[in-house]
Amino acid sequence: MPVTLFKNIGALLLAHATAPAVRKGKDLGEVAELKDAWLVIENDLIIEFNRMDTWDQTLKTYPNAEVKDLEGKCLMPAFCDSHTHIVFAGSRENEFVFKIKGMTYEEIFEQGGGILNSAKKLQETSEELLVESAQRRINEMMKLGTAAIEIKSGYGLTTTDEIKMLRVIKKLKQNNPVTIKSTFLGAHAMPAKFKNNRQAYIDEIIQQMLPQIAEEGLADYCDVFCDKGFFTVPETDIILETALKLGMKAKIHANELDYSGGIQVGVKHGAVSVDHLEFTGEEELEVLSNSHTIPTLLPSTAFFLRLPYPPARKMIEAGLPVSLASDYNPGSSPSGNMFFVMSLACIQMKMLPEEVINAATINASYAMELNDSHGSITPGKEASFIITEKIPSYTYLMYSFGRPCISEVYIKGKKVS
Repeated sequence: MPVTLFKNIGALLLAHATAPAVRKGKDLGEVAELKDAWLVIENDLIIEFNRMDTWDQTLKTYPNAEVKDLEGKCLMPAFCDSHTHIVFAGSRENEFVFKIKGMTYEEIFEQGGGILNSAKKLQETSEELLVESAQRRINEMMKLGTAAIEIKSGYGLTTTDEIKMLRVIKKLKQNNPVTIKSTFLGAHAMPAKFKNNRQAYIDEIIQQMLPQIAEEGLADYCDVFCDKGFFTVPETDIILETALKLGMKAKIHANELDYSGGIQVGVKHGAVSVDHLEFTGEEELEVLSNSHTIPTLLPSTAFFLRLPYPPARKMIEAGLPVSLASDYNPGSSPSGNMFFVMSLACIQMKMLPEEVINAATINASYAMELNDSHGSITPGKEASFIITEKIPSYTYLMYSFGRPCISEVYIKGKKVS
């Protein structure tokens, strides 16, 4: 079995002998950092690590290993991006101009733009073309250091097209080294033809879509956009309840546009994560504090839509296990660059560098239920990691926004960039 030794690692970040617990409170602000280190991987797994003063013995243990000298560069676990919409049929740069001119997200949606625009394009596009375009985005994300991706449906909005999207995601799962989780988001927006009969579309979701998805095993999770102008708490309640009975755990888009009750209904159904959370008050903080649900923040969406940023500091002070994700999608966050997400979290949400590193790796792995295999440099976990350029400290990763300081990326033990 091929063994590779990485020596002279300037700083080995998030190096944990055993898989760490979700990080919250004081722990969120602490990064396990082993300086002047070596790392051993075998095939696709991390085997062990230690300081360079034990290097001679390591060479004796692995006499036939390939040796790579990192010459003082940092090595950190690859990112887990727990919220994306990267299966889509076309860009929406025209809406970008509308936003510049002052139109709101809701106004664009009311005129048939936004999610409905993406749905129209997707309904006209074949599975083959959707796979091809999504694969380009995955390749881009891998080169930027992401090794686990959650992908949502939600641009189909018919039974046929939601199933089509989920089958595309299944193909992507089968054909990629990155780990992919699939989420059904049929309740992403109300299709125009159901505008005056909302219950008919809810019935289609719970009576047609969910049973077929469960029968084919196409989704790990079920999501609902529970927010102002989209789906109500009672509608969300019945969709998540039905999904859970069929074996799909809950995730939820919540409180992006207003205090919607989305956080509360998500926690009620044991959601793995509640995402967005720009509008989060004391009641929401208390509800999250009494749950195991991961609050996932998407700062590049707030940046792109000029929304207020989620109150990350209040969440951290309340002891919540904050996670970060990209929300890569054509309308409100057309980027999967997690380095930029981390920079925004520092600059706009006043998260510390240590907090954002943990939020984009360890905590994000919990938001995808991949904490046994991803999120830290731990023996037995996947050998998926980023080797940085030579940098003064890990804080430089967030400080140098717009220019990822990447030298190499490994996914499951193989170099991808």
